Amino acid sequence: MIVADKKPVEEIIEQIRNHHHLLILGCNECVTVCEAGGKKEVGVLASALRMYAMKEGRDVKIDEVTLERQCDHEYLEEIRDRIDQYDAVVSLACGVGVQFMAEKYHDKPIYPGVNTTFLGATEKRGLWTERCQACGSCILASTGGICPVSRCAKRLLNGPCGGSSKGSCEINREVYCAWQLIIDRLKALGKLDEYEEICPIKDWSTDRAGGPRKVVREDVQL
Repeated sequence: MIVADKKPVEEIIEQIRNHHHLLILGCNECVTVCEAGGKKEVGVLASALRMYAMKEGRDVKIDEVTLERQCDHEYLEEIRDRIDQYDAVVSLACGVGVQFMAEKYHDKPIYPGVNTTFLGATEKRGLWTERCQACGSCILASTGGICPVSRCAKRLLNGPCGGSSKGSCEINREVYCAWQLIIDRLKALGKLDEYEEICPIKDWSTDRAGGPRKVVREDVQL
């Protein structure tokens, strides 16, 4: 899932300082799971902004809406009949949702309420860790299901570096060496011999370095 973290309320206050009618717009998907932008967080942020406005003696009206998703046209259409009444929108969706909102309602200021961080997994309540950088050319089949692109600090594709020690990464001893995890996984699968196989050079043109990406599926288009 896409993992995000709440922006400091002070930063959001600075963004919306000159607006008087705001919509705080949440998302029921990834940002709800990581407790950054769901209905609960919308309510908390709206309350904080109302208290700030009251303290400053400003007349600011703040409404709250949470959509199923902000990255699909059909859900953004749900606010079509009310969007014109707002000076601005604070979106608690990921960066994709913020941009999609801005594209659909291009005459309305859309401010981000969260920082989008990475594609990750929920390890336990309150702990999300990075698992994927969406490089577009997945090699998990040859690395035991463990991604060296996202989990190795140096994105090494040919084994551990000299900084690896006792299964830990040199950047932080609490960070596992991705290649040690890969080797242990291949060993557990009885596939350690595959570790020595020479793999083709990775196609990095599918990564973000190749420019904005898109996926076209003509078989599902209308």
